Amino acid sequence: MKVTRVAYSKNLNDGKYSRLEEQARRLGVVRSLVWRQFGSVGGLAWSDRQIRDVWIVDGTAQTFGVLANAWKETVRDAVADIAANREAAKVEVRRAINRRTREEAERKRLFKLLKRDTWSDDPFLARQMRRHWKRGRNRTHNQIVVRADQYQTFTLTEGGNVWLAVPGLERRQLVRIPLNTTVAPTGTLRLVLRSNRVEVHYAIDAKDMKSSERPVGTRTIGVDKGYTEVLTDSDGRHHGTRLGDLLTSESDHRKVKNARRARLRSIAEKAEQRGDLAKARRIRDNNLGALKRDRRSAAWQCRVRDLTFKAVHAVADKAAVIVAEDLTKTFAGVKKLGKNTNRRLAAWTKGVTAEALNAVSDRRGSAVRLVNAAYTSQVVPFTNILGVRKGDRLHCTECGAVWQADHAGAVNILHRDGDPDITLFTPHTRVKQLLQERTDRQRSRLPMDQDSSTSAQLCSCGERNIRMLNNEQ
Repeated sequence: MKVTRVAYSKNLNDGKYSRLEEQARRLGVVRSLVWRQFGSVGGLAWSDRQIRDVWIVDGTAQTFGVLANAWKETVRDAVADIAANREAAKVEVRRAINRRTREEAERKRLFKLLKRDTWSDDPFLARQMRRHWKRGRNRTHNQIVVRADQYQTFTLTEGGNVWLAVPGLERRQLVRIPLNTTVAPTGTLRLVLRSNRVEVHYAIDAKDMKSSERPVGTRTIGVDKGYTEVLTDSDGRHHGTRLGDLLTSESDHRKVKNARRARLRSIAEKAEQRGDLAKARRIRDNNLGALKRDRRSAAWQCRVRDLTFKAVHAVADKAAVIVAEDLTKTFAGVKKLGKNTNRRLAAWTKGVTAEALNAVSDRRGSAVRLVNAAYTSQVVPFTNILGVRKGDRLHCTECGAVWQADHAGAVNILHRDGDPDITLFTPHTRVKQLLQERTDRQRSRLPMDQDSSTSAQLCSCGERNIRMLNNEQ
């Protein structure tokens, strides 16, 4: 498994940055051309080498104004991005196949067509791909991809920081970039230019990282995502409890700052309409820049990722198998909870949590099993009864027991693993129907004894279930 590491430039002068910026701008034109000509169905049969050969023959390559290796690596990278965009759409199409098709042979046929990119021959797959695979366009004009044999690394003093020399716009003219690390980057590099600083992204083997040597636990643990915390496990432990404060504070800060920026932007536009171009230019140059905003956003994202990965590592310390819901799935039909709540939930970093679960499990040797999480935070644990959710509390309608909602969700996710009736792709409406059928079936089998309580026989989610949970731990 590969993981990405990032090194940053240190005290890079304006001349070098402007040269790199111009090269990235020209390569952005190349990237846009690839997306425009080969980013749809017509580009399925084209590889990056075929595109390169055609552009060399017809003279298109002569118009780029960059070195051959630079634009060729950009073409390869853009084609890989198009393929990744197409594969992301296939995830939703596979879900549609599972919902529509019950016959195993038919499923295999559709999956095979989808995998081989011959889906255009099947009407159903063609409709689904047109629906989920939207034609993209390039918005990246600040990246340079450098091949592993096209750059040099050196140090000025023994044990000092590394310098990186990459090709510029002209042959034999290297741009030397001082880095803030003593570890030299390796492999193919991706230079990302942001706010007068160069980020050097490169991949390393996960086995070379210290965290790969940490042992994992021996148990099977269910986890439920949250807003106030990153994860809650089936033991009732909350991990990453500062997540809610980070999301709320940053969301509220952006609300205030964006309102002020909108007011200043309105003043600048009105000044332009009056003909006061100097005032409009001063406002845009001094008050509407993105330098501080981008730096604050990058720092906030680092804090969120650090907190999330630490939380997942804490779960992996005691779990050989982590049972979780599919956090890459988008949710539709979410009810409106007010402007402030919806704005804060918009920053919910469940994608980072999904990335952390996959990365940490692969790195440390644990396994992640994805289950259908429909109604897991609304069902009373160890029963099939739909409780009443009030805030972070789940109330049992039969015996009155109260569960912490995230803890109940984690327990239900753990028990959902291996459920023969509820698979990962079972629609939520069918899940609710199954839960109600199981509850009705359990009620029908209860003895109607006047000396006993039907509710108590149906639901014993008090002390008995707590003992069952403790025994599992």
